[in-house]
Amino acid sequence: MTTTDPHRYQDVAAIQRVLHTARTIAIVGLSANELRASYFVGYYLKRHGYRVIPVNPRETAILGETSYPSLHDVPDPVDLVNVFRAPDALPGIARDAVAIHAAAIWCQFGVVNAEGGRIAEEGGLTVVMDRCVKVEHARYLGRMHWLGFNTQRITSVRSGLQ
Repeated sequence: MTTTDPHRYQDVAAIQRVLHTARTIAIVGLSANELRASYFVGYYLKRHGYRVIPVNPRETAILGETSYPSLHDVPDPVDLVNVFRAPDALPGIARDAVAIHAAAIWCQFGVVNAEGGRIAEEGGLTVVMDRCVKVEHARYLGRMHWLGFNTQRITSVRSGLQ
């Protein structure tokens, strides 16, 4: 496994640009298990208006969407490839993301691989590494709550407390 300093791929302007321009997100490694982080992230992204495409060869459907065995099997254009896989898998996923003409690849916490980052960059993709797309979305679009979701409340004052 080749690792790198992930800070190279954590540019705030790039993160914000990806969040504002992406509409269709293929999540590689999306789990059907509701207790897994990938499921919660996929659910959150769907709830906030993104089209989520599961990429998991072990499942036929996740979050009510058809799951595909690989990025090459996804029939529609993909703006962002979000990766929930081991770092060693990243070079292959990066090659696939370049091949399908995705605009960006986003590697979740702990998914750090220099070769994968280089492949994606050389293929013209924006690369975000070692960051959670849900956390960054909440941070920059003002939807963070201490429970990790948007309560739709404007005030910080709790009702019923004196």
